[in-house]
Amino acid sequence: MAFVLSLDFGTGGVRAGVFDVEDRRLIATAESAYPTRHIRPNRAEQDPLDWWDAAARAVRGAVDAGGNPVVDAICVATFSSTVVLADRAGSPLCPAILWMDARASTEAELTGTIAHPVLAMSGGADAVEWLVPKAMWMARHQPDTWARCDVCCEALDWVNFRLTGTWAGSRMIAICKWNYDPRTNRFSPDLFEAFGVPELAAKLPGEIVAIGRTLGRITAEAASHLGIRGEPIVVQGGIDAHMGTFGAATLDAGDVLFIGGTSNVFLMQVADDGAVIDGVWGPYPDALIDGLRLVEAGQVSAGSVLAWLSDTIFGLDDPGRRALWREAAAVAPGDTGLLALDYFMGNRTPYRDARLRGAVLGLSLSHDRASLYRAAVTSVALGAANIVADLRRQGQVVRRLVAAGGMLRNALWLEATVDAMGLPVQVVEGENLTLHGCAAAAAVGLGLHPDLRAAARALQVSSTLRHPDEKRHTRYVSLLSEYREATALLQPVLHRLSDAGSRDS
Repeated sequence: MAFVLSLDFGTGGVRAGVFDVEDRRLIATAESAYPTRHIRPNRAEQDPLDWWDAAARAVRGAVDAGGNPVVDAICVATFSSTVVLADRAGSPLCPAILWMDARASTEAELTGTIAHPVLAMSGGADAVEWLVPKAMWMARHQPDTWARCDVCCEALDWVNFRLTGTWAGSRMIAICKWNYDPRTNRFSPDLFEAFGVPELAAKLPGEIVAIGRTLGRITAEAASHLGIRGEPIVVQGGIDAHMGTFGAATLDAGDVLFIGGTSNVFLMQVADDGAVIDGVWGPYPDALIDGLRLVEAGQVSAGSVLAWLSDTIFGLDDPGRRALWREAAAVAPGDTGLLALDYFMGNRTPYRDARLRGAVLGLSLSHDRASLYRAAVTSVALGAANIVADLRRQGQVVRRLVAAGGMLRNALWLEATVDAMGLPVQVVEGENLTLHGCAAAAAVGLGLHPDLRAAARALQVSSTLRHPDEKRHTRYVSLLSEYREATALLQPVLHRLSDAGSRDS
């Protein structure tokens, strides 16, 4: 038997899973939370040391529940881009800037004014969520901290350093978020110089390592902290959602993995035929599978919008939240007379606009909590449908769509999304795809499978096929037209409101 440990660091906490990869079985899981600090108007931060402490709790829980096996390999996935500035010894110099943090919107817009062939792989510009604009912001607004920074990295790189004592970047993340050129296997110093951060290349982790390759063995100190027996190898992972593609085995052209969670992420494999696809991140060549390009799309705010409304605004506990879901499910889409926009932290795609903001239109004194929640669910579903419609408009054929994530625990949200998209969806049966994807990468690192495709198919999660309701889909098509119209009309106002909030910070 070979046992591997998968770690999935998400926005709210870390999940640990212990796999018997030869028996193709997940034997135990555990998770532990850590806090986020939201700072007006658009910032979000976490303490990296909280991740490390939470990892110990989750790993110990999973290992104990799994019978305390000797672990042979570890693979980590994290949220991206959550950026850590550290000294060479790994001590954080400031709070980590969370992926959803939108402070670097000006810097992200600047990247779109520069012509460079590598930027064509990112859709012509860097997004506000990515590491490079955040580094640009730090260099401009906190120059003393930036000057003391030896390593500017992702959460993944920092966790892997704590595990192994070695700084290394994930090739997947470097291609998708750092303007790394996979054709030449290098960064472009002239591009970073044009961005005003010529020193960035020297601050990034020096070695770029592909998924499934070994980074080294765990240190004795890290093994003791996590409560692990053995001296497992640590295998390179990547972005949490992207690692999920190996759990879903969505690895052929036309395959789409849709993860509905705090944010919504669409990951689509497309042919490496040079076709231009607008309004997306990418297409990134060779980011996951050599010979294919990866399209990344999604919504910055999805489940976070619903949680904000039910938990923060309405103050509901879990039973109250579930009662609200049932009440809102009794309301048909569009029957509220409300139209909501889901851009609470900006838009990821297809507008790529960090200065858009959320809205609820059509309010009257007769509206209640169920109406507001139904409108919010509809807005998140329409945001997903807008992405799929835009890809199809550009000739991209969705041949297989797999859905996973926290959305599956909310029946109304899942139903609304499937109906709004209007496509058959394979719904994953209650498994964490990222944990499975990490296990596949770890199995490759152990030499149990020849490549990631073979490992992914061996460890693929089962799913059930769900079809949209055609009558409800027709209603969502009409609502999507209103959603787009409202976005276009309100964009100037939402920009001004966003800018005014930034000035108040």
